[in-house]
Amino acid sequence: MTTLPTRWRRHATTTAVAAAMALTALLGSSPAPAHADTVPVTFTNGFGLTQVGAPEVHSSTDFTITVTTAQLSGTHKIRIFLPQGYAANPTERWPVTYFLHGGGGTVDDAAAAPALHSDSMITVVPDGGLKGWYADWAMQNTALGAANWQTFHTTQVVPFIDANLRTIADRAHRAVVGLSMGGYGALHYAEARPDLFGHTASLSGGIDFGMPEVRAAVLATELNLTGAWCAVSTSGTGQCTGYGPYVDSDAIFGSPYPVFNADHKWNELNPADPANLAKLAGTDVTLYTGNQGLIDHYTEIASNTVKARLDQLGIPSRYVDYGNGSSLSPNCDGGHDYGCWAAAFADYLPHLAASFAAAG
Repeated sequence: MTTLPTRWRRHATTTAVAAAMALTALLGSSPAPAHADTVPVTFTNGFGLTQVGAPEVHSSTDFTITVTTAQLSGTHKIRIFLPQGYAANPTERWPVTYFLHGGGGTVDDAAAAPALHSDSMITVVPDGGLKGWYADWAMQNTALGAANWQTFHTTQVVPFIDANLRTIADRAHRAVVGLSMGGYGALHYAEARPDLFGHTASLSGGIDFGMPEVRAAVLATELNLTGAWCAVSTSGTGQCTGYGPYVDSDAIFGSPYPVFNADHKWNELNPADPANLAKLAGTDVTLYTGNQGLIDHYTEIASNTVKARLDQLGIPSRYVDYGNGSSLSPNCDGGHDYGCWAAAFADYLPHLAASFAAAG
């Protein structure tokens, strides 16, 4: 790929522009109006996904398609950011980053972190549900019906994107990143499918199911108890209307109670378990967290545990604990919000771009 070096040299400028866009957004400017651009891609159904309706076009490099799948009830959106050079360079292929939003969030959360719309890569933002937790649910007969989120993402969305966009379809050029609930999903997917993802980043993630506080956060989403985990993590607005219909407390991961191994599924899917962390050998791992407020007090504890266990396993990782946020951005207060996450992604994307470039 002779075009890669030039593209990566342009990335420093791209990152600076993205950081400026993030600052503008965080200062409260109104979102740009939808453009009359057309989508430069015609998607073909496949891998169990069927498109419905017309794409929502924000610009020629920012659009959303809607699909149905037997793995999930209802319709589900996939937002896609293309590099500016995608249409102009019809033979060039690009790395892909999958962004997983947080609880109570939507695919439009990605707009609150402008650095994700990078000219160095394609970014794909699949719906993760208000409380999907990036899992194939233990119960499929709740008010939400079919809920196989992991199967949807890893066996349908990924090959669908590779079939329809000019991706570099290997793990060295594919990343999965996320925040809060999506931080769990990102680390879990990297462990469950190391054949797919060579890079992962978890921001303020609920990444240690051994912590009662993290299990309680999952239960709050199941029971639709709108609280701190949701209130500051929806589309960057700081607003939340809940997690959707009430479902049983055992709906996602089974019983959370450590009695007679009733919580075995929680333990099996715990990203912080050393057996799962060992699967990250050869994966580029990054963790971000602050330590202010109720939520990031606990995400810092979880991230410290994961970092310590990765070190014990001899698996290299990058860990940014920005504390009260002063070292990261003047817009970051160290809490569970896009004031920090937008800045964290602006910090992370150059690292990811360099890792993609090093892969050739």
